Amino acid sequence: MPATKEVKCTSDDCELDMFENHYTYDIADDHSVADLSCPLCGGTDCLEEIEL
Repeated sequence: MPATKEVKCTSDDCELDMFENHYTYDIADDHSVADLSCPLCGGTDCLEEIEL
C-alpha cells in the first residue's frame, strides 16, 4: 500500500490545521515532509508530520 502522511501547519498566521498527503508507489525513498509546502499559506518550514 502506498504511504500516506498526515501533516500539520505550525504557522500562527495559517488557518490550516492538517492535511493528508497520499503517495504513489513511485515516490523516492528520501522524500520527506521537508520537501512539501503548506497548500494554504505556502510556507515550507512550518510543516510537521503528525505521528500516528
